[in-house]
Amino acid sequence: MAVETELKLRIAPEQLARLKRHPLLGKHQITRPVTRRLYNIYYDTPKLELHKSAMALRLRRSGRQWLQTLKGGGSVKAGLHQRNEWEIPVSRAALDFSSPQAAEFDEHLPLPLRKRLQPVFVTDFSRTSRMLDWQGTQIELCMDQGEVRTEQHSAPICELELELKSGEPRQLFELALALLEIVPFELETVSKAELGFRLLSGYADCPVKGYAPDIAKKDTLADVLQTLVWSCLLHLQGNLRGAMGSDDAEYLHQMRVALRRLRVVLRMAGKLRADSQLEALGKDVAALCIALGRTREWDVFIAQIAQPMCARMAGHGGLQAMLATSERQRDGCYAALRGAARARELQRLILRFAVWMNGSYWLHQGEDMPLVRNFSARRLRKLAGRFTQSGLQLDTLDAARLHSLRILAKKLRYSAEFFSDLYGRKKTGAFLAALSEVQEVLGQINDVAVAHRLLEELAALPDLSRHQEAVVLAKGWIAHGLSHQFTALRKAVQRFNKQPAFWEK
Repeated sequence: MAVETELKLRIAPEQLARLKRHPLLGKHQITRPVTRRLYNIYYDTPKLELHKSAMALRLRRSGRQWLQTLKGGGSVKAGLHQRNEWEIPVSRAALDFSSPQAAEFDEHLPLPLRKRLQPVFVTDFSRTSRMLDWQGTQIELCMDQGEVRTEQHSAPICELELELKSGEPRQLFELALALLEIVPFELETVSKAELGFRLLSGYADCPVKGYAPDIAKKDTLADVLQTLVWSCLLHLQGNLRGAMGSDDAEYLHQMRVALRRLRVVLRMAGKLRADSQLEALGKDVAALCIALGRTREWDVFIAQIAQPMCARMAGHGGLQAMLATSERQRDGCYAALRGAARARELQRLILRFAVWMNGSYWLHQGEDMPLVRNFSARRLRKLAGRFTQSGLQLDTLDAARLHSLRILAKKLRYSAEFFSDLYGRKKTGAFLAALSEVQEVLGQINDVAVAHRLLEELAALPDLSRHQEAVVLAKGWIAHGLSHQFTALRKAVQRFNKQPAFWEK
């Protein structure tokens, strides 16, 4: 068995052609480019049992040779695919488990399952590959163009693969950063095989929510924090493509959630040891949160205020003008987000995180590092104490303090979610549900404050100079339910305060 380590990059055909001609590749190549056609037949059972077990079985024809390959296990981190691989040569275009070399397949492909295997899709592409020496690391750079086909559907393939032959994974990301200065691309978390299975199932992209990854009491704190960072980056990547091209505002919202969760983890990492790269990444994430927040504010204002008001008072010219102006403001924000510069900046940020995650910061964590459970208990105890103390002063909280309370609620919630495995999800469920209710009401109150600010901006625009009554109507609309929201907040905080501190048990 071998372990395959490769970085996948999605790239436009015209950019791939541009990269082929760039002198950087010639400068670092130690073998000349070789082009060959790779034809792959993927097999599974009618119920796709292999795919459900995170495995893929294929026959590959390269020239006159056929190879039978089984891949499984491993992980995907910021486009880095690491998988176990079992591969043997076969004589023709048919699965063969009869040779002594095929014995390694027995554990993963028992005889009853083999009898149900059938072709499910093919990938057919041209690969131009060359070996590079990058900072002393041997990396095979492959340029793939072709398609994946099922009986009913097909999808194009155009990607770069950087496969590690010797050295450390960090160098794959360093090389990708250098390539990003030449051509734009997107880190790819979906393999060619997974693309085929998505075509089979009729998979449709949708916003991806964050999750609390599995952690264990025996894990070191460094291991846990790394796991949490990778999960936040995967959450971010899972929504990036949709935010760049879809009309569904939930993609952008989930990107912001991913970044907020990431900031919480980075603060925890910063308490272990100061680090200049960590500090720089934290500042960039904070700046990105602000930039995306502006777009999200217009999304919420339009969906929760401008559109409902226009629906309720159809034909009101001032409200229609307010809606149209709001949409132009939002569209301008999305145009900035989806521009080439911002797109490349986002890919660069993820690559920089990947370099840092594979760097020396994590290798130098000393033996005096606190136990995960002790660290989490102190963290949760401190946040919960601050939140409870602030919640006792609800009658005197102004807008700034309410905003601070909302941020504190998020920090406490994300931290509790991150460490919930250590205490049992049943113990943390009621606590998180009560805290989520508080956070939801605080979010609604914050939306009112933001809406007032956006209305002041709209009122100053020439487009609404003749429709100031629409601004007055909107202010009355959002003020109507504010007293109810404060009542709901007090009740939600009271329910939350009854929750036991699960980390103390």
